[in-house]
Amino acid sequence: QVQLVESGGGLVQAGGSLRLSCVASGRTFSISNMGWFRQAPGKARDFVATMNWRLGSTNYADSVKDRFTISRDNAKNTVYLQMNSLRPEDTAVYYCRAYNLGLTYWGNGTLVTVSS
Repeated sequence: QVQLVESGGGLVQAGGSLRLSCVASGRTFSISNMGWFRQAPGKARDFVATMNWRLGSTNYADSVKDRFTISRDNAKNTVYLQMNSLRPEDTAVYYCRAYNLGLTYWGNGTLVTVSS
């Protein structure tokens, strides 16, 4: 079992920045991939960014490339999402996801609201 807790969401004006954090606990030693997804009101949950936990390689959705950065702190079992140049269309609940031994785990999400 892996537990994920997100934090760092809030209200920000367009052009501003936020940093989201996701702390993993439980069987974290076998996590292979962690990432961020988001779900806007009335829409499906979409991929934002992921990181291979061993290699550190990253992957981003086209809509956030050059604006968002995923990073990690292995010692703290934490993955971050630095979000710059935020736009109103980035408004969503942001979810942390982890892959562990073939299973997928999700956090409860943190709300990001970008005002125009």
